[in-house]
Amino acid sequence: MESALNLLIILIALLHLLFLILEMFLWTKPAGRKIFRMKQEYAESTSRLAANQGLYNGFLAAGLVWAVYSGQFSVQLFFLSCVFVAGVFGALTVSRNIFWVQAMPAILALMLLTLSA
Repeated sequence: MESALNLLIILIALLHLLFLILEMFLWTKPAGRKIFRMKQEYAESTSRLAANQGLYNGFLAAGLVWAVYSGQFSVQLFFLSCVFVAGVFGALTVSRNIFWVQAMPAILALMLLTLSA
């Protein structure tokens, strides 16, 4: 069960690295605009906000990697809970799809974490 949990946490970390790349480096590029369904003008005017958000996603990714490396229940619980809360907030304020992409994997990992405790 621990291996499955660690694998899921690493996958969630990789998702957040992808979010970092999209928000910090591809936000104004055609790929980023297509993914987020934005016009060029909007992407340009919000690029600094997106880069800031991308940086936070990078911190979440780093925390998740640390959680796996440390193996500490409290560290894993903290960072997975942060991802879950961010996913629910994003789903409520931006798009319901964020729930499935961000919050649901965190819920699954939190379930595995509590089962393995």
